[in-house]
Amino acid sequence: MNRKHLVLPTALIVCGAAIAFTLWSGGEEPEPPQRLCFGTLDERTAGLIDDGQGGRVGFGEFERKGQGDHAFFRSCIAQRTNPDGDTTRTTIYSLTMQDSKSGTGLPGGAVPLGGGLAGWALPDKAEAQLPAGCAGRLGSTAPYIVVSLSAPFQEEKKGIVDRDTAIRNSATVVSESATNLARLSGCS
Repeated sequence: MNRKHLVLPTALIVCGAAIAFTLWSGGEEPEPPQRLCFGTLDERTAGLIDDGQGGRVGFGEFERKGQGDHAFFRSCIAQRTNPDGDTTRTTIYSLTMQDSKSGTGLPGGAVPLGGGLAGWALPDKAEAQLPAGCAGRLGSTAPYIVVSLSAPFQEEKKGIVDRDTAIRNSATVVSESATNLARLSGCS
């Protein structure tokens, strides 16, 4: 048999097998990762910071508009579930997004974020500044929006993770949150 006569039957068999597999597997797409903390963190990134006891991460979210000192203020408190799945433990970390009159400075011992973001990271703290123009898009007259992380379980004296890992975790969480907040507000 001539090879050029085998191309069409081979293509039909491959397509038929793909259709059969799709129907057999239910044709379901894998579920996209859950977005947490006002949509700024995916579930995997949100779980980087841990107290060493594991458990699923969840957030309490708080938003305040035009009250007090800040025209824009959002806060997320990360907690983990206990093995029983019914109760949560103390706060693992908090993430605050707020307008600010001053940008983020670099404290002693901190590592700059890089990746085009102004900001820094320490084992238990981090800050990232959103690009210029984001504050106005988020309803603030202040010049800056700053995302701040406080992760007490990553303090060096706690010894849960080493310093480099803790800095990487802090930088990843605050960077992803700031990048996604800028994207969601249309100023990235």
